[in-house]
Amino acid sequence: MKKSLYIYNCGDLKRKDNTLRFTTYDDEKRDVPIERISDIYVMSELSFNTKFINFISQYGIPMHFFNYYHFYTGSYYPRESLLSGELLVKQVEHYIDKEKRIVIARKFIEAAAENIYRNLRYYNSRGKDVTEHMRYIEGLKKKIPNVQEIDQLMGIEGNIRKKYYEAWSVIINQEIEFEKRVMHPPDNMINSLISFVNSLIYSKILTEIYHTQLNPTISYLHEPGSRRYSLCLDLSEIFKPLIGDRLIFSLLNKNQITENSFTRELNFLHLKKEASQLIVNELEKKLQATIMHKDLHRKVSYQYLIRLEAYKLIKHLIGEKEYEGFKMWW
Repeated sequence: MKKSLYIYNCGDLKRKDNTLRFTTYDDEKRDVPIERISDIYVMSELSFNTKFINFISQYGIPMHFFNYYHFYTGSYYPRESLLSGELLVKQVEHYIDKEKRIVIARKFIEAAAENIYRNLRYYNSRGKDVTEHMRYIEGLKKKIPNVQEIDQLMGIEGNIRKKYYEAWSVIINQEIEFEKRVMHPPDNMINSLISFVNSLIYSKILTEIYHTQLNPTISYLHEPGSRRYSLCLDLSEIFKPLIGDRLIFSLLNKNQITENSFTRELNFLHLKKEASQLIVNELEKKLQATIMHKDLHRKVSYQYLIRLEAYKLIKHLIGEKEYEGFKMWW
């Protein structure tokens, strides 16, 4: 099984035969077979050359880069090998056609809203009283099927998340300062944690899209733009509650992540290396965990659920089967 490779404290990265050789700052060397790697996450300063880029490109391995604050800065996306001009035309057609676009966009928000609601219901059943938040979100969910404009849909999504985030102080056992989502830059430890986890999910989705014939720059809920893979933002709406938020709740409620995991002097913007490594390790465990898929009648990993979501979207675009976003049933 291929896995993500996270690079910390690595000064040099080279090819050695059919392996990647890492040389740390204290001159320790480590070799990893290229066939075992699905994508690479660069979490520190790193030196490599074009030979290395050509090498990983041959194996279709994307690289994702994070800065000192563990903010996502960008990705290297190898040349696409699964090209389909017909599908690209269909993707553009469903974006240009207002009616076709809103159908897909609604499906994203319906699934995201349901997954948010399921999170609240899960914790409500475990003694965290969020019934008022659930009731409010249930009312907004009922409005989604009738929305005909993207900006109105984004408005409902924003109100759902606002109410959802208000429930976090009830769900999380720690004393936290968290009233609203702030991103540029995050203004406290919770917003910093959300930004880091969400960016990991965004890059995971980009890796999975790369292994399909979808173009990641053509989206339906978020407006396509320059310097971003906006289809990843669309699909992230579904998987942030399912994977990201559940991970955050677990980390905080088990006191695996606390204020001490951040640099206080930098207003909790900087996540310490040990905390970052803990988060990515727990995320990988979550992604490799499996559930019994209701339609496939077999166990699939959470990571493969992302790939399946891309396949489902392709089937919708080519007219084979209407798209339904993944919704938790537990």
